[in-house]
Amino acid sequence: MPILPINAVFSAGATLRGSRREPYMNYNFLVEIEGLLTGGFTEVSGLESQLQTEEYQEGGVNEYTHHFPTRIQYSNLVLSRGLSDSNALWNWYDDAAHGQVRRKNGTIMLLDRQLLPVMWWNFKDAYPIRWTGPQLSAIDGSSYAIERLELVHHGITKPAASKALSVARTIAGAAGFTGTQQI
Repeated sequence: MPILPINAVFSAGATLRGSRREPYMNYNFLVEIEGLLTGGFTEVSGLESQLQTEEYQEGGVNEYTHHFPTRIQYSNLVLSRGLSDSNALWNWYDDAAHGQVRRKNGTIMLLDRQLLPVMWWNFKDAYPIRWTGPQLSAIDGSSYAIERLELVHHGITKPAASKALSVARTIAGAAGFTGTQQI
């Protein structure tokens, strides 16, 4: 097996460092529900899923327990935004609270520094189960009034187009194109 010269190893390392991609910032995102950019959200939480398992202890095998996958469990999504004159989210919640549940699909889009989508997650068949109004305080005159809407849903997916865009951005980054160059 040939031994690589030390400067070739350092050169390869420098090339790899040059293609390193920085993580995306968590403050650039949009939320779309049923084709409408409901925008202005300051926070989205609950973007997670967990594979549930069933344990099985096999007789005579004391070193480990078998874990078999059973189902996926999704957390509720919580959308927070500055309170505004728009009543769309309140009306959706209020309708559900009065028995008129309208399930809606939506998308959470992560944006890059140029505010272009870099990846996104779709949620399906969501409806609001909790609305939380702002905490009002005469003492702190510099905070925004924030409302929160908690959604239950039937799953989160990362669409093929989102995955393909991530691959394309990785290839472009490896080729030296950063997306900030002028054409």
